Amino acid sequence: MRMCGLGRVGGAGLLALLSLAAGCRFVPDRALSYPANQVIYHGFDGPPRVRFGTYPSSNIGTFFIGPNLGRHGFCFNLSEKDGVAYTCRGGHIDVIHVRISADWTAYLTAVAYRHIMNHDSGFSCKLAVDRSTSLITLTYPDNWDQRPKIEQMAIAKDVAMALGPYVTFTMVTWHEMITWYGFKCMGPFPEFPSAFSWEDSYSNLLGTIVGTRALQDGQHRYNEAVTLALDQEMEKLGIQPGRVAKRASESVRGKWFTGNFLFAVDMKKRNFDIGLENGYITPTLVPGVVACPNAQPLPLPVPRLDALARHGFTMKMEIEPHEWERERILRLIYADKPGIRIKPEEHFALILHDIRRQATAMYGPEYDPDIRPTTVYTAR
Repeated sequence: MRMCGLGRVGGAGLLALLSLAAGCRFVPDRALSYPANQVIYHGFDGPPRVRFGTYPSSNIGTFFIGPNLGRHGFCFNLSEKDGVAYTCRGGHIDVIHVRISADWTAYLTAVAYRHIMNHDSGFSCKLAVDRSTSLITLTYPDNWDQRPKIEQMAIAKDVAMALGPYVTFTMVTWHEMITWYGFKCMGPFPEFPSAFSWEDSYSNLLGTIVGTRALQDGQHRYNEAVTLALDQEMEKLGIQPGRVAKRASESVRGKWFTGNFLFAVDMKKRNFDIGLENGYITPTLVPGVVACPNAQPLPLPVPRLDALARHGFTMKMEIEPHEWERERILRLIYADKPGIRIKPEEHFALILHDIRRQATAMYGPEYDPDIRPTTVYTAR
């Protein structure tokens, strides 16, 4: 996924956005001084910083890492180690995408909590310098204003803890889609090769799980809570040394990808599973990794909104695209009828069906043989 704010760029793009990537202003974010489970009440001073991911392919520009992932930093942190790891049960993991989704999950959870406590009708959000805007509309229980504040706080937290990962995962999935259709956040540099690359969606989903776990940690501050949660999740998946990650990638050169340089990679292997069929994403494992004999993939659940229904809330999420590619996608959804917004729960299946059809035509059925219309799983 080549996203501005969640993307992967090379030398020129890195230099162009270096100051933005440093992030978090000159004064440390106040939320970082509280225990992680208090972040939701205090909120961050601003959205997460820009990070730059890498391809899972073993080409120039990809960095492979092992179990020592360093200390997480919502703001810039030199001790943070990023790159592509390999896990026996999760396949390749883009650790940068995990960190991005974790931070956006925490940030949007706090944003949602603030708006709920203010009894706002909704809020909007967008990813860094991305052009699409996500619009969230909230409907409250009839007796919400009559409930004691302490009860409102407990319910608002429960609802926000569901909204944060759900909105995050929906936004990053949308970015996979617009990147497939040609969106570039770095000017002329091609970004199509990594749209739905074989590790992206699973890494993004893992990040929402890490971020959610961190927000439940009352013993450590946010950065340390993410560090611990990330290490624990990667250990559960069976993280391997960096050399194993590189060898696994190199073993599928010529079949899953070709090319040796960041912007000249032809990515043939994609993973289009975003949880629409059963509410889980199954990772792509590289076959024949000696360090992982008889490895079985570990599917992860996509974010759900059960907490909203439990408390009498409803939520509508729409995406208003502003990229040049929007007309192509909107025509796919609305044909000749007027329409300017994407409704994820209704439209993502249609868009994904078109993407999978194109992928099969370009790369052959061995890369994604199932292009049947998707039976949509609802997050509720």
